[in-house]
Amino acid sequence: MKVLPTSLPDVRVIEPDLFADNRGFLMEIYHEERYRGARVEGPVVQVNLSHSVRGTLRGLHYQFRRPQGKLIQVVRGAIFDVAVDIRQGSPTFGRWTGVELSEENRRQLFIPGGCAHGFCVLSDRADVIYGCTDFYDPQDEGGILWSDPTLGIGWPVSDPIISSKDARLPCLSEVPRERLPLYEAKP
Repeated sequence: MKVLPTSLPDVRVIEPDLFADNRGFLMEIYHEERYRGARVEGPVVQVNLSHSVRGTLRGLHYQFRRPQGKLIQVVRGAIFDVAVDIRQGSPTFGRWTGVELSEENRRQLFIPGGCAHGFCVLSDRADVIYGCTDFYDPQDEGGILWSDPTLGIGWPVSDPIISSKDARLPCLSEVPRERLPLYEAKP
């Protein structure tokens, strides 16, 4: 597998090894020892599947007391996936990175705990599977407005389909510090 850097040092693009022949292909989606060697936090304790239509934008979501690392992969369609570093004390606080993930490129994006996550759908439909390093806890949930002008995320959609909940999220500057995760430097 190849591990590629992004503009945020803790966020990585992963290109898993693919074993293909005339029948199709086999690909390891997650192997704890290999991924740990690539500094991808684990273990994965919860796996989610999201199905969305073109123009849908989900996010930006996070958990602040029990941050979830996420390993995201598209199994059908294409998305623009975004991570925003919102960890208090991080040298890249408030910065974002975005990557196109698709069934064609078979790339994965690893987003460490403490970063907000969101994506928008570029294809007619998209099925996104993502493993989380901690369990979802609605009491621990936080979010940031997808169109926060201070972040300046270059979303490739101008009028997305969003939930009423996501439309009411605050800008990062409006989130109380106690509702933001803390940065823990890695050795």
